[in-house]
Order: sequence, then structure tokens, then C-alpha cells
Amino acid sequence: MKIKRQKIAKKTLSFYKYNFKFREPFQILIDGTFCQAALKNKIQIKEQMPKYLMGEVQLCTTNCALKELENLGKDLIGAKIILQRYQVRKCQHLKSPVPASECLLSMLEGTNPHHYFVATQDFKLTTGLKKIPGVPLLYIILNTIVLDKPSQSSLDQVQAGQLGKLVTPTQQQSLRSMKEEQGIVKKDGDRRGKKRKRKQHNPNPLSCLKKKKKKGPTPPLKKTEPDQKRPRSRHKKRKTQGENHVVTSLVQNS
Repeated sequence: MKIKRQKIAKKTLSFYKYNFKFREPFQILIDGTFCQAALKNKIQIKEQMPKYLMGEVQLCTTNCALKELENLGKDLIGAKIILQRYQVRKCQHLKSPVPASECLLSMLEGTNPHHYFVATQDFKLTTGLKKIPGVPLLYIILNTIVLDKPSQSSLDQVQAGQLGKLVTPTQQQSLRSMKEEQGIVKKDGDRRGKKRKRKQHNPNPLSCLKKKKKKGPTPPLKKTEPDQKRPRSRHKKRKTQGENHVVTSLVQNS
């Protein structure tokens, strides 16, 4: 289960790296609700967060988030101690603090130019974050840190970028003029179909080979009948008879 969760997180991180240019160290804005959930589930944020995101991280918060925990009383003193250990980023509410959810949303400035991750358990804040494209969301569930899948607004922006809808009319006109100079597009808007000259190639030597004549079927071999007897040669027999005649004549003459 842990390996599967790690693979899903790696895939989601790749989405934000390639489409929204997130780089290490990852900056993670944390509020009091996330620290309280980590304390309750005995999660060491500083140790487990880099392992889960597979990279260097910078844990940070705002003055408004610290002030909110301070106003909530002794019940959240443990979460406040944890949150005080992280870097404090300057917000626009130094003189008049606002709720942490409102403060973190203002830190993103509508487009998240500083590439913040946001770690929270606040449902209201989570709903607002999903409307901003390019904001990775972290939360705790079942005693583990989870990186949420990309929101629909992030997917829509990536798809619009791929279709070219985010290109301004001025950029479109400049691209068009460059294509016209290079002869890729005609001035009337039609593509110029440049025919590529085909190079002359020698014929394939395999296609020029003479076809081999097909040989006819080989005649079947004559089978010898098993009962047929081979003729016996009598040359040796005749020779022996001649030799016997010479011997007898010699004996008679002697």
C-alpha cells in the first residue's frame, strides 16, 4: 500500500513539475489544522514530508496562522509549538490579522506565482484552493500524509495551454507572420503544399533477378520385388572347369 501511494504521489508531482514549473526545495504553507492532525496521529512532519515528496522541502507558515492558534486557547498549544518551528512568511495582514484560511488564499495571489504547496485540513480553505490552478494540496488521512490529485481547474488550464487558447492575439499574429515569411502558410490563410522532390533510386536488385525454372517431379525409383532372384554369374565356374581340363591332360601326358 505504501509503494502504491508513493507512485501516485510521484505521478502528481510530475504533473506540477512539467506543467507549472515546480522545483525543489518545495515550499509548503502549513496551517494549525494540519499541525493538530499530525500531533493527533503522531506524524513527524519535518521527517516524513521530504520522504513522501521525494525531495527537499521548506516548511513555512504566516503570522495570521500563528495568531489564530494563539486565540483558540490551550487546547491547541501543541499545534502552536509545532507551527512556531517553521519559517514565517510575510503576509499583508500584519496590523490586522485575518483567519488563516483567508491569509493562505491571499498568499497564492490567484495564480500561485511562488509555487506554494498548501497543507491543511480546513474544508473551506480546500474548496477555495481547488479553484486556483496549479496549487498542490496536502492533507492527513488514515495516519498518513496524502498529496491530492490535481484539481479540475489545474487540468483545464493545462488542456487550454495545449490547445493554444492561452496565446494572445498579438502572439498569434507574430507567429503567423513568421510562418508566412518562411513560406509555411499562404497569405490567404491556406497552407502551401510544398511538394518534396523524390530522389531517384536504383531498382531493387532482388526484383531484377531471373526467376528460377521450376523442376518437374522426380520419377519414382523402381522397386525390386522381394521374390525376384538375381541371376548368378557362371564365369568363375567355367574358369574352374578349364583349369581342371588342363590338369588332367598334364597328368595323362606324364
